[in-house]
Amino acid sequence: MRICDTAEGYGLLSRLFHWLMAVAIFALFGLGLWMVDLSYYSPYYHSAPYVHKAAGMLLLIALVLRFGWRIANVRPEDADLAWVERIAARILHWGFYPLLLALMVSGYLISTADGRPIDVFGLFQVPSPGENKGLEDRAGEVHAWLAYLVIALAAIHAAAAVKHHVVDRTRVLSRMWSGAPKN
Repeated sequence: MRICDTAEGYGLLSRLFHWLMAVAIFALFGLGLWMVDLSYYSPYYHSAPYVHKAAGMLLLIALVLRFGWRIANVRPEDADLAWVERIAARILHWGFYPLLLALMVSGYLISTADGRPIDVFGLFQVPSPGENKGLEDRAGEVHAWLAYLVIALAAIHAAAAVKHHVVDRTRVLSRMWSGAPKN
């Protein structure tokens, strides 16, 4: 089992980053939708945002690590895709990095606008840049729009992967699921 990517497929680390981040992004989206409607008297009123913020900070660290790993590795070839599909895939893949970064920074700004740091599951704290009244409302609106955009693009990304696998019968999906073919 290969750790690094090759021209034929993704290595173990890239695949782990991809699937763990995909699950985390959809889970945080669902948690975010659910928690905004919690009443003050809900037993989850404090714990749901705490988990959302802490997991979001861990996801930010994973995003930075994944970006570094992506830069340092060979990119599998897209020879079995049409040129338009190759361009669209590259734009979407590289577009996810700034979109996710902006999403997480806006979440950070919401969470630290009161001047308090973000506690990450008791492991460490992410400091606040200082109190900034009113920032949480503007950042919250940006965060919501970006979250919906990321989920929409992820759905398109998943649909394209399934289309390539089922209709076109290419290895696009299987190389992200099982890696490079065994020689």
